[in-house]
Amino acid sequence: MSRVSVPEHVMARQLGDDCIILDMATGTYFGLDAVGSRAWQLLTENGSLEKISEQLAREYDVTPHQAAADLARLVDELTANGLLSVE
Repeated sequence: MSRVSVPEHVMARQLGDDCIILDMATGTYFGLDAVGSRAWQLLTENGSLEKISEQLAREYDVTPHQAAADLARLVDELTANGLLSVE
């Protein structure tokens, strides 16, 4: 799993520091807190999980290992719910 993309049926909107993600195909939505929202922003801009975890580690003052593990969990959950595609 090195790159991700957002399927066409998924829309996201920022609400303050948070982000709401809507799956137009199923009508379900997910909310992300400020850190998850930042990860989503980086995922949609870049898609490279390695670069994103490095960026998150710098921004949130956590170890690269912790940032990578947290990002992997988020990506796994979003992918399982059809909100991201893994390439």
